[in-house]
Amino acid sequence: MADDQKPVGESGDAEDVRLMGLVSHGDMRAFEEIIERHQRLVAGTVARMLGSNSDVEDIAQQVFIRVWKSAGRYVPRAKFTTWLLKITRNLVFNELRRSKRHAHIPIQTEPSAEEIPLKDETNPSPDASLLETELRQAIEQAITELPESQRMALILRRYEELSYEQIGEILDLSVPAVKSVLFRARTELRARLSKYLNG
Repeated sequence: MADDQKPVGESGDAEDVRLMGLVSHGDMRAFEEIIERHQRLVAGTVARMLGSNSDVEDIAQQVFIRVWKSAGRYVPRAKFTTWLLKITRNLVFNELRRSKRHAHIPIQTEPSAEEIPLKDETNPSPDASLLETELRQAIEQAITELPESQRMALILRRYEELSYEQIGEILDLSVPAVKSVLFRARTELRARLSKYLNG
């Protein structure tokens, strides 16, 4: 991608590049700073991709172990976070494929209709907050059921507000392909959430 060759311009990214230079020489303090700066991005992306299961922390740690091991080969051709999310994508996709080969356990156990309390006297508007919680859970569940590339593109766009170009670099897709993947993901989500949207 020609775009991939542009020099790093943003100050935050310049700091990441400086830190990675130190990490490549074994500087543990610089590595800890990289983790501090980006653990929310990595852990958040992993959690949204995998759902609420116990592997999230483990996969996030693996991402940073990979960063440490690859530091000597790191070349700042794209934004540091693009490179970091590419590592995240690879590990998450591997985990999704691995878990598909094993018995599938539901990612989240949602209360059945009978278990959902209909009234809570301490809360002035239980119906509204209940509906909001239910909708949020339904959205999260619907996202976890999307194909992996659609899911990743949607998460990076919706939660991390990345550009089409950045998402394309992370997923190895052209910008038109990214737009197409996002369109399919949103169409699928709308279909899955129609009972909430039409209500």
